[in-house]
Amino acid sequence: MHSILVRSGLVAVGSAVASVLVASTVMAVQGLTLDGNGLAMSILCPLLIAWPASAYNFRQRRRLAEANASLLRAHADLAEAHARLAERASRDAMTGMLNRESFLDAIRAEQAQGGSGAFLIIDADHFKRINDTHGHQIGDAALVEIAAAILRAPPRGSIVGRIGGEEFAAYVPDCRGEAVEVVAEEIRRSVEAIGFAPAGRDEPLSVSIGVAVFTEDLTIPQILRIADRRLYRAKRAGRNRVVADDSDDRAAA
Repeated sequence: MHSILVRSGLVAVGSAVASVLVASTVMAVQGLTLDGNGLAMSILCPLLIAWPASAYNFRQRRRLAEANASLLRAHADLAEAHARLAERASRDAMTGMLNRESFLDAIRAEQAQGGSGAFLIIDADHFKRINDTHGHQIGDAALVEIAAAILRAPPRGSIVGRIGGEEFAAYVPDCRGEAVEVVAEEIRRSVEAIGFAPAGRDEPLSVSIGVAVFTEDLTIPQILRIADRRLYRAKRAGRNRVVADDSDDRAAA
């Protein structure tokens, strides 16, 4: 408030000086001189009018600036809240991984940019037994442990998500040949190494993994079907293993 009074006072003084100069000039042109009353009016009128008017103007400008700053802060807070909500909506609440829809959207975006890589479907082994033996709360804890182990294993830049109850998936860009199986084995071993012991009872955790590699002539639904068939081949072969066999899969896609 003090700064407003000072600034408006300076404006009023300037107005008074200008008023005296104008009045003196007008009187001189008419061959007259500015007497005491005229001088007083030339000074007092600007002071009485310009000072409060400029003070009001400066105060309104300050309020407008404060309101604008408040709106900018509110807009920034709203944008941040929207980003948090969007991030939360894209994540699986239990594991923090991308949910199925967001995972597939991320892969579609990669494919739209001409990306290629490996697709892995990862399924927790004997999960029904864990739920039946220990209850769903322990089953959920096992899923969280498995998800954390999966997230630790893939190379940087991989896209990982939970796409079903006990089913996870990973997309590893620019990964082909033997490198695909190396990544899948890293994930399998990472899960196998979990020391899960609910109520002091060891409960081994493992996953089966079906692997498929994107090529230009395969769509996302086709690559999902190939990886899914290989996953079930891993299940039938005894679980806790990786299957990346190409035999007859392209023809069946």
